[in-house]
Amino acid sequence: MIVAIDIGNSNVVVGLAEGENWHHIWRYNTVIDREAPYYYSKQLSQHLMDADVKPQNVESIVISSVVPDLTQAWVEVVQALFGKEPILLGPSVYTKLPLQIDRPDEIGTDLVANALEGYCKIGEDVIVVDFGTALTFTIVDHTGYIRGVNIAPGLKTAIAALFSKTAQLPEVPLELPPSIVGQGTVHAIQNGVLVGYVGLVRHMIAEIRKELGEHYKAIATGGLSAILHPLKADFELVDPVLTLNGIRRVAEMVSEEEA
Repeated sequence: MIVAIDIGNSNVVVGLAEGENWHHIWRYNTVIDREAPYYYSKQLSQHLMDADVKPQNVESIVISSVVPDLTQAWVEVVQALFGKEPILLGPSVYTKLPLQIDRPDEIGTDLVANALEGYCKIGEDVIVVDFGTALTFTIVDHTGYIRGVNIAPGLKTAIAALFSKTAQLPEVPLELPPSIVGQGTVHAIQNGVLVGYVGLVRHMIAEIRKELGEHYKAIATGGLSAILHPLKADFELVDPVLTLNGIRRVAEMVSEEEA
């Protein structure tokens, strides 16, 4: 059994997999304070107990973190719960992956996981669009070379910015309204952000293809990837757990390298 941990700016996602099958996926809010190790240890140990997961059945653990302040906390949590040293996804591991990365110290480990899974799953030139706290476009070619990454504010980030920076605009749910013409403040914001992001994503993909080739396939991931229904036909694949699959794949490749 492999434990894959994706530490993001909004959520920490923990998955337990055997082969390509996810038996359990748990999602926690990202908490950065002195109590974080205790909070995560309590939450995860309870979930492991409820799922009747035996620590001795866990073969390897991989951590991808874009929140440096939480990385060591999670290392300590998994060491205490599983009695194993986790694999930390980062530059020291990249040499064991079939990827070429020009700036290994700059790229987020979640984007590396996206590139790895996109490369392995599609096997062709691909654009991985991740709808998370940030909206990211990771471009990787058929040789495993990461051509580059584009980053925009994510959907929740954009709406939260409107809510926090304006006196009279409310926080709104992330759902497409019934009409493109906003009737009331809530629908006005939903159209402006959600419909606007449909155009942003399509234009970004079109511009990447214009420069690199129309043959580049687009796939989507992230917890918010299912919200923008009009984009469904624009993607070859929509996989909400693609990042987690990439992290799991790291464990498999590192094990093969060390065998």
